[in-house]
Amino acid sequence: MGLTYAKLRLTNLFSKQHIEVDALVDAGATFMCVTEEIALQLGFDTTEACRQVVTLADGHQRKVPKIAPIEITFENRSYVTEAVVLGNEPLLGVIPIEAMDLIINPSLQTLTINPQHPNYPVALVK
Repeated sequence: MGLTYAKLRLTNLFSKQHIEVDALVDAGATFMCVTEEIALQLGFDTTEACRQVVTLADGHQRKVPKIAPIEITFENRSYVTEAVVLGNEPLLGVIPIEAMDLIINPSLQTLTINPQHPNYPVALVK
């Protein structure tokens, strides 16, 4: 098994600036994570952004910029959320994965729409 990447469209809903990125699909991450460069390309000023304390995989905590509102689009799914500015590549975390009702197949290294709900996402709320 290797790493799974997905092509996403990220849109700053204030400025309508958008970019396409290849994001690492990471079910161990919570949020959408973007690099400083991506945040700037979307028109955000990270020096003016609010901050979020996050715990990294090594257990260390950091206070990082949080930008919003961002729309994440994958195929026929979209989700409006916030993103933390962190790291050297974009990461798609479990909150947007679940909200868009997507399925990770690690053996095929793919992210797909849930075949049980091909036309719209269904979220578990219980």
